[in-house]
Amino acid sequence: MQNKGFVKVFAVLLTLVCLFYLSFSIVTNKYYKEAKIHAAGDMVKESQYLDSLSTKKVWLGYTLKKCRTMELNLGLDLKGGMNVIMEINVADVLRSLANNSTDPKFNEALANARARQAKSQKDYISLFVEEYKKLDSGARLSALFSTTLREKISPQSSDDEVISVLRSELKSTIDNSFNVLRTRIDRFGVVAPNIQQMETDGRISIELPGIKEPERVRTLLQGSANLEFWETFEESEIHNSLIQANAIVKDILAAEKEKAPVAEGPAEKTVAGEKAKEVAENTTAVTDSAKQASLEADSLLAELHDTAADDSTKDQSVEMWKKNYPLFSLLNMDPQQAIQGPIVGRVNYRDTATVNAYLNMRQVKDVLDRKLVFKWSVKGVGEKEDFYELYALKASVRGGKAALEGDVVVDAKDDFSQHSAKFAEVSMTMNSEGAKKWARLTKENIGKCVAIVLDNNVYSSPRVNDEIPNGRSNITGNFSPEEAKDLANVLKSGKMSAPARIIQEDVVGPSLGQEAINEGFISFLCALLLLMVYLMVMYGFKPGIIANGALLLNLFFTMGVLASFHAVLTLSGIAGIVLALAIAVDANVLIYERIKEELRGGKAIKKAVEEGYKKAFSAIFDSNLTSILTGVILWYFGTGPIRGFATTLIIGIIISFFTAVFLTRLTYETFMDKGKLLNLTFTTNWTKNFLVNPTFNFLKQNKKAYTISAVITLICLSALIFRGLNQGIDFTGGRNYVVRFEQDINTVQAQEMLNPLFPEHVPSVITIGTPNQVRISTNYKITDASEGIDEEITTKLYEGLKPLLKEGTTYEQFTQDYIMSSQKVGPSIADDIKKGAFWAVTFAILGIGLYILLRFRDLSYSVGTVVALIAGDAIFILGMYAILWGFVPFSLEVDQTFIGAVLTALGYSVNDKVVIFDRVREYTHLYPKRDKYSLFNEALNSTLDRTFNTSVSTLLVLIVIFIFAGDAIRSFSFAMILGTIGGTLSSLFVAAPIAYEIQHRKQLKLENKS
Repeated sequence: MQNKGFVKVFAVLLTLVCLFYLSFSIVTNKYYKEAKIHAAGDMVKESQYLDSLSTKKVWLGYTLKKCRTMELNLGLDLKGGMNVIMEINVADVLRSLANNSTDPKFNEALANARARQAKSQKDYISLFVEEYKKLDSGARLSALFSTTLREKISPQSSDDEVISVLRSELKSTIDNSFNVLRTRIDRFGVVAPNIQQMETDGRISIELPGIKEPERVRTLLQGSANLEFWETFEESEIHNSLIQANAIVKDILAAEKEKAPVAEGPAEKTVAGEKAKEVAENTTAVTDSAKQASLEADSLLAELHDTAADDSTKDQSVEMWKKNYPLFSLLNMDPQQAIQGPIVGRVNYRDTATVNAYLNMRQVKDVLDRKLVFKWSVKGVGEKEDFYELYALKASVRGGKAALEGDVVVDAKDDFSQHSAKFAEVSMTMNSEGAKKWARLTKENIGKCVAIVLDNNVYSSPRVNDEIPNGRSNITGNFSPEEAKDLANVLKSGKMSAPARIIQEDVVGPSLGQEAINEGFISFLCALLLLMVYLMVMYGFKPGIIANGALLLNLFFTMGVLASFHAVLTLSGIAGIVLALAIAVDANVLIYERIKEELRGGKAIKKAVEEGYKKAFSAIFDSNLTSILTGVILWYFGTGPIRGFATTLIIGIIISFFTAVFLTRLTYETFMDKGKLLNLTFTTNWTKNFLVNPTFNFLKQNKKAYTISAVITLICLSALIFRGLNQGIDFTGGRNYVVRFEQDINTVQAQEMLNPLFPEHVPSVITIGTPNQVRISTNYKITDASEGIDEEITTKLYEGLKPLLKEGTTYEQFTQDYIMSSQKVGPSIADDIKKGAFWAVTFAILGIGLYILLRFRDLSYSVGTVVALIAGDAIFILGMYAILWGFVPFSLEVDQTFIGAVLTALGYSVNDKVVIFDRVREYTHLYPKRDKYSLFNEALNSTLDRTFNTSVSTLLVLIVIFIFAGDAIRSFSFAMILGTIGGTLSSLFVAAPIAYEIQHRKQLKLENKS
């Protein structure tokens, strides 16, 4: 083998990279276990424990926080959580940009474009323009949008210029929404969230691991952004009030600590209550207490400095400090020193709730300015970023609100500062109304700060230097380019024309996720063991061990590469890894069968191994490339679990090519050069005579094979036409709920209980997994995007199923303990999934056919492949699903996962056909004068042992997945089983015979001409 040095170096480097990235998962798992032991089941304590270690350097100079971002993450189906796809309604954006025009043609064009979008590949703006021109061919787009966008569009602007501006504004709106959603998620406190913009205009995918309050998340994500400009207080202006507030808090806490209940029945009171009342009513005492606090501060601060060397005394002094200054100690501020600026404190994130509670006490509010409003910074500060700044804002006289709303902002952009090349600045432009208010606001606050607030969090508080009369402002503040970009996005979010709404949602409970992990691990382990045993049984112990070593390396490298890409491992991803291992076995089978042929031809073992690898290379390369092509199409058109499957499949196939073709060959040559492994036969007592030189006349059965294939195809097509497929909510839109009860459930009875609560939308109830677990599907009010609709539906489920629940079960217990997972797919995304599925299957078949044509340079191979893929694979799988759904004890719903299975089956089926055609091509070159009939029959027979071994090993893997991997991918594995059977038979009796017929007729024509 050439380039041995390169293979060795690459293998070592790949091993080191994989070890590096996988090591983070090992380290973090160690700390996760420690956190669980420390917390003893308390999730809050567990989270706090991990947070406390977040900045500790735990591995190779990396902090625990960084290690957690580098680890191999588990998908929601394995660890529980929530996944949503949010969409910004582009039509609403255009309405806003057109100042909510009432022009009937404009609104009709919007509606027509929306209707066409479900069936078109064009973007919404292009469709809108086409529809608007249909209704009024002479209309100018500038007439619609020049009012709102006068700075960018004039009445004389061409349609192309307007379209360019609209695209820019839409992108800006999507970016703004993305920024707002990202910030909201960060504030929600989710560990390792994943938020990404999707290719489709206006869609954002969000994964939130470990979420247990989906209703709160829905409310958080779907609210409109609220940008405001607030006047501020200087801390020095309210410093004395804060001293008084501290004294009140001190007295209340002291009273609470000394409380002693007086047992007098209903009249029972506490000393704390009396003390609190006394503090609230006696303002003179408050003032005196504040003065006393001022005097005590000097002595206590001095004491803290004087006792720095004595730890025990220092600890006592710190406790005394916290006791006397409960508010200032949390604010980390000196009560003796007033400061400039609106920041009144920097508070550890754990103490923010306590500070809020102190400042919201009625007695405290009484001593603070009525215009004073406190708000937190949006981001943490300090080395650990675990302290949040508290700002003192000044409410306007009218209603206690901000001085200026953010909808007056027309544009904002970041740029490098004119005064410093190191820092960036943000320029902001307001409309005419906003410019007037902004001029008055800046004039009245020269020398003070104006706070920019989004979603009740302060993003920035620039100081006003001069009055700004024209609405154009430059905001400076030593911003980095990233900080300036974020602030510009915040300012632009004030004109968000349409809030994002959830159009697809999946919620998986942690217990169901743990079951998925267990099932996935069991199926994976069993499949791997079966593959390893099968190889040793078929080819002998030593060849089997070498091939199995390659499989284990394949697994190690695949996991390492996934970790290096920061990919998320899902249950579908595990299936992809297992299937990739099966494809790796296919490569080993091809090589070993070739070596056996060379040995039977009388060649020495070293030469047989060399020739075996050389002759198997082209077939392995072609089959793997077609499988990768299918995986790429899956990834491009799929979402969620399908992409997870496609990612692991593609990586696994590439790694398997390296391990099976190069590493195993390097192993054989290394040992054989040392005089070892020279007596191998690549057979065992059970397999040495199995399918040796078979002489089946496959082509003799052509007519019979065509007839049987045609009958099966007609039956499948009839079932598809007259019975149809059991479409899941991915294609119809709707909601799924997996509900687990404490006893076995009669699904008919459960459905009858729910029917009265869901008029005209009868829910489907089927058993899934175990007899006590059902899945309820409904499309009731699926188009309703109003707030609280999800809670309304779960309430109906609760009311309907109440007789089946444990007595006394509350609604909250039902949603937390009984609903194991939920899924929602809106109509718009269901249409897109159907469209994507159609194009995915179409492009997969055409792409494979084109590749076969380019690779073999003969149309007959492409025709045979495409016909076999359509009739023998795709229609066969679809037809069997149409025939069997409702008659088998597991779900045969057609959803995204099913489409992924069909595409994978097509890619896998091509492997058989490529191997056969590769052998035909080889024999054609070796025996150019031999007739086509003999060539095809000999090629089919010589590859029959490979076809058998690959099909059996793959079926073993799929059967294991089907049995052990759970309901989440049972339908997937069943489709793959059908695909493997159909694909194998179609290779032997459809693809090869059709290719033969075309080549034979072509040969006859040439002979007749001559």
